[in-house]
Amino acid sequence: MNAPFVPPRPPVATDDAGLSDFLLAVRTNALKMWRAEAYEQDVTIGHALGQPWMLLNAPEAIQHVLVDNPTGYRRTAASIRILWPITGRGLLLAEGNEWRWQRRTTAPALAPRMMPLLLPHMAHAARAALPGLRDAAAAGPVDLLAAMQRVTLDVAARAMFSLDAEGFAARLRSELAGFAERLARPTPLDLLLPPGLPSPRDVARWRFRRRWVRLMDAIVAARAAAPPGAGPRDVYDLLRAARDPERGAGFTPAQLRDQIATLIVAGHETTALALFWSLYLLAKAPVTQQRVADEVAGLDLGPDGAAAALPRLPFTAAVINEALRLFPPAFTLVRQARTADRAGGVAIPRGAVVMIAPWVLHRHRRLWNEPDAFLPERFLPGAPTPPRYAYLPFGAGPRVCVGAQFALAEATLVLATLVQAFRITLTGTRPVLPAPVITTQPDHAPGFLLTAT
Repeated sequence: MNAPFVPPRPPVATDDAGLSDFLLAVRTNALKMWRAEAYEQDVTIGHALGQPWMLLNAPEAIQHVLVDNPTGYRRTAASIRILWPITGRGLLLAEGNEWRWQRRTTAPALAPRMMPLLLPHMAHAARAALPGLRDAAAAGPVDLLAAMQRVTLDVAARAMFSLDAEGFAARLRSELAGFAERLARPTPLDLLLPPGLPSPRDVARWRFRRRWVRLMDAIVAARAAAPPGAGPRDVYDLLRAARDPERGAGFTPAQLRDQIATLIVAGHETTALALFWSLYLLAKAPVTQQRVADEVAGLDLGPDGAAAALPRLPFTAAVINEALRLFPPAFTLVRQARTADRAGGVAIPRGAVVMIAPWVLHRHRRLWNEPDAFLPERFLPGAPTPPRYAYLPFGAGPRVCVGAQFALAEATLVLATLVQAFRITLTGTRPVLPAPVITTQPDHAPGFLLTAT
């Protein structure tokens, strides 16, 4: 049996990091924050910028923070500063009663029972990408990171608005890329200042916010101008018609805009990365890629056949899940304790920064067998299940990602379509390393060779 592929990763520190090392990691590659012991211990404790922090890996402690006592913790000032310009006061940043009614109103639009309505949109976008990929492959190596960003943006446009993404894709990608490059990394002042006191970087974020709102309003206006259908066609129709079962109220135009922005950003970028890392792993593991090819051979993955094909893709789905384990898009969840608390026997002081890092958790030596290896078989039906709260690609508890089923279905269907059409290999020998900003990006976009099957 061939040894499994072990993807390269940033070096792990073996000694205590000082303040300068901590700040450098936050600004350059946050995965370097954690020492080797973090991948073996239940809890790691430290101090930075005058605040205690702790990294939790024990499943019972994680359950307490995310499931049993979620209201005891809030987002940090730095995370609010960074996320608010993109998501506004949508589901991601809403708190308390405001969050509860938004969740109740949004969740039905993305429930599993809605997948038959949305799967044809996903399949259409996946099929529509193939001619462009064939043309690009004929000219040389292909940038599959950019290609997956285009595909998932097209899925978002079609599934959310029944629109072609071409009209606004370039501007949207440009705004998101510029934000990630210039405004998404926290500065020391972002970490120190309370939310009500702006940092110098916030001025540029406010300017971005004005441009972003205009773009979101233009997209919503284009969809609103479309002729009405006989029934709901997409997520926009479902959200516009949604009513909170307790309040009886729906979203205002501004609230609808923020929900759409949250779904576009959280959905298309994270799914694009899940697809990129899945393709990278398959390119480095040709035997595993062939197993996916055998599974998808002969299946109708088009708009009419997608719903029937999806349950027949267990190994393809396992590849997606393993890619999400090795390269979780949300590499860390950060909360701040509102009051003193105890989580799994760990004392948490009031104001402490509590981190739950899927990057560390998913590679923890005590929770996973061969944690650094690419082994999709661990997610096949009948395989031993990991400890509960040891696998958190979409979070957990009341604030688990509302679009998780949508994202998994989309990623599985798009990956199946690509492997059905192409044999995928990598060019060059430079290692591809994760270098996260808001999400777990690669440090460079490698070239892929696509050979038609």
